[in-house]
Formats: sequence, C-alpha cells, structure tokens
Amino acid sequence: MDDVKIGEILQPGSEREQESRAQRVRKNFWKTLKKTAGKVPFTEDLVASYYCALDTKTPARVRATLLAALAYFVLPFDFVPDLLVGIGFTDDMAVLMAALASVRRHITPAHYAAARQSLNQNPDAEPQEH
Repeated sequence: MDDVKIGEILQPGSEREQESRAQRVRKNFWKTLKKTAGKVPFTEDLVASYYCALDTKTPARVRATLLAALAYFVLPFDFVPDLLVGIGFTDDMAVLMAALASVRRHITPAHYAAARQSLNQNPDAEPQEH
C-alpha cells in the first residue's frame, strides 16, 4: 500500500463523515479487535488510539485522523481480505501505523491506562467507555 493511498484514507473528511466514522468505530471496534487478537503487534497502542479518538479533549484534527484510521480498521471489507493469515491485516496495520506516527504525542498516559484496563478485563465483555 503506497503513501498516497494511506494519505487519502487518513483525510479528516467533512464533519458528517467524521460523525459517521465515530459511530462505525464505536459500534465495531471491540468486535474487530477480538477477531484480530494476536495478529496486531501493537494492540495497546491501537486501543489507546481508540480512547484518544473518542476523547473530546483531543484536538479535532487528531481525532479526525485517528477516526479515519480506526474506521478503516473496522471496515467489513478491505483491499486485502483480513482472512488471509499473515498478510490480511497488513494494509490495516500500515494505515494504523501511519496515523499513530502522525499523532502519537496526543495519545496521553490516561489513554494508555484506559487501554490497559480494557485489555485486562474479561475478554468476552465489551469494555466500558472511559
């Protein structure tokens, strides 16, 4: 996946697109994360990004970037089918890593604490919003 495509995916989009992404992420994030268990080497960063994206104190542009990446992660279809073991999440990881690299300083210790708490909960329970 080239940088141009990743750049297109991470575009903030309109306010309506951002709200749509936020709803999609809230609805599908935990279900998608459970399906990827053990396949995403930066799960804690991913969950911290989720909390950062939904934190109203996070700058709007950062939230928009993270929501775009997370919405791509939770899409039910993909450029490379996620079922292909070993390569199926490669494009998702590339998009997520690009987003993380651009906004990492905005992901706070509180976001990481919420991520650790959520990851340590009962794996069958959906974590509480922080």
